[in-house]
Amino acid sequence: MDWTMRSKWLGIIIWSVAMMLSACSVTYSFNGASIDYATTKTIQISDFPIRSNYVWGPMANIFNNQLKDQFANHTKLIQVKRNGDLKIDGEITKYEQRNKSVSSEGYSAQTELTMTVNVRFTNNVKHSDDFERQFSASASYETTQSLNSVQEELVTQMVKDITDQIFNATVANW
Repeated sequence: MDWTMRSKWLGIIIWSVAMMLSACSVTYSFNGASIDYATTKTIQISDFPIRSNYVWGPMANIFNNQLKDQFANHTKLIQVKRNGDLKIDGEITKYEQRNKSVSSEGYSAQTELTMTVNVRFTNNVKHSDDFERQFSASASYETTQSLNSVQEELVTQMVKDITDQIFNATVANW
């Protein structure tokens, strides 16, 4: 086969591969979000007030910032103050601790901290996706530790868990 014939075949192969690649469209989403950005462009996330009997001051700020960051970091949705295609609002309804286990001497050995958030989700593009639901997370610590020494770490863990749950329920369709 001479050089001209090889060039023609190489050209045909390259053209064929290019046509196949342009005809195929594969979309990967590594964050789990399944959003039709052609119809859904904005999200409105309201600050969640604390409505529980027991309160830790920084908890609301940690939660509100993490929830907004979750959507900013994992979607292309533009966050707006009102009239969003998607709307998330609610309140922190429970923040409590209870004894989780007892030592052989009859004293509390481990304490469980629980946080519950009530969420109202409105999809103004597809109202059949609307819901109101509660999301909870718990974290435990040894009773030999004071709550003050572990509270920020545990609240951060629980907030991460809850915001992941909210993200999955609202835009990941899991």
